Amino acid sequence: MSFAKLRLRPRLSSSDWQCKLAVLRAHTSHLSFRYINLRMKSESQVIVRPARNVRGSVSLPGDKSISHRYAMLAAIADGSSRLENYSTGADCASTLGCLRSLGVKWEHKKDTSDNVIEVQGSGPMLAAPGEALDCGNSGSTIRMLSGIVSGQNFTSELSGDESLSNRPMARVITPLTVMGARISSQDGRPPLRIAGGNLKSIHYRMPVASAQVKTCLLFAGLLADGEMCIEEPLRTRDHGELALRAFGAQLERKGNEVRIRGGQRLQGIETRIPGDLSSAAFFLCAAALFPNSKLTITNLLMNPTRARLLDVLIQMGLRISVTQLEELHGELVGTLQVEGGQLTGATIAGGDAAALIDEIPVLAAIAPYTRKGIEVRDAKELRVKESDRIASIAANLRAMGAQVEELEDGLKIPGGQSPRGAELESFGDHRIAMAFSIAALRAQGETLIRGSQCAAISYPAFFSTLEELVEH
Repeated sequence: MSFAKLRLRPRLSSSDWQCKLAVLRAHTSHLSFRYINLRMKSESQVIVRPARNVRGSVSLPGDKSISHRYAMLAAIADGSSRLENYSTGADCASTLGCLRSLGVKWEHKKDTSDNVIEVQGSGPMLAAPGEALDCGNSGSTIRMLSGIVSGQNFTSELSGDESLSNRPMARVITPLTVMGARISSQDGRPPLRIAGGNLKSIHYRMPVASAQVKTCLLFAGLLADGEMCIEEPLRTRDHGELALRAFGAQLERKGNEVRIRGGQRLQGIETRIPGDLSSAAFFLCAAALFPNSKLTITNLLMNPTRARLLDVLIQMGLRISVTQLEELHGELVGTLQVEGGQLTGATIAGGDAAALIDEIPVLAAIAPYTRKGIEVRDAKELRVKESDRIASIAANLRAMGAQVEELEDGLKIPGGQSPRGAELESFGDHRIAMAFSIAALRAQGETLIRGSQCAAISYPAFFSTLEELVEH
């Protein structure tokens, strides 16, 4: 069967649970590693030593993509929402911070054994912010929230950190402007100043497949007059559609088109957010490096538009079975039983490149250890993420002594190589830091990764969780 057809608790001390990076760095610096093969050298560096095996069980923080969308929709819904297992990452905390600035009341429930956020919905109309909305490092926050503030009768400014300020936003600026929003930017980059108002629905053909852009336009369409039609060149992740339905909206999908009628009212929900599949990718690839590994991942998101990763890993030789499969607000959730095998290789191109865009860094990082290597094509989108991920991956692989060919839209990495430990850079990119901590588990000698604290952007407890699963 093709999988595509088919909890960790927070330890942050911030009183209102806004995971600003300073808090996350402090949190990370207090980690105490018991094993010698993975230990923190300082708050900005981690040393990873070769491992013998990966074994154990893990339950992951809530999926980032779903956490962002549920929080935003809970804000513009009628009534309250209770979101259990909300993502612990700084990106999703940035979304909560922006919502608070827009007058939305929410609280982190400290008396629960799980990471619970309760949001009091404000209905479709929010309050004008008294200051710029700080999106931090989160491209998801700035792109998707742009769709909501474009439908408000006030002006908002959305800004972010240095990395976010260099990321292109024309993909949301262009269609939102056609819908009636007035947007100014820094040459197509943040900060974005958005004068919202009465939006009109359009039929928009997206030039590049992007789930974030699609969700932005669906949110804008919900607040617009008429029926919005979005046509995507390739089917992308459908968390936006499923989240809208979970909150009571009606949508229609036909092929690569999705339609939503404006003016619908949303209702608050109570739900548990499944574990983040993109975070699970790192542990799955760690298990794939060792033939005798055994790993269990519980309460994991199994959305068919995300689960292509499992098919690819199975084709490469990892043994994966799914148990306890259930549906929760349209999202499939299950438990994975994973056993290692002999890795062959893979080619990732076309629709797979779009489906695996967040998982490509860790797949590329372990490519030298496969028998046939991995080739990535049609993934130019990687060049405009938190870093130029194609260049970042190539630089770190070369530093480890591995051969790699950097392509304009991807990478070609031969198999059968024996990378050595080295001093690597995270490039301020959480997925690069985590991907190469996995690659380092099989390297010859220890690896030092600079700027490792950026893992807190998506997964503050990543290194301590990895330590618990690694056998030295």
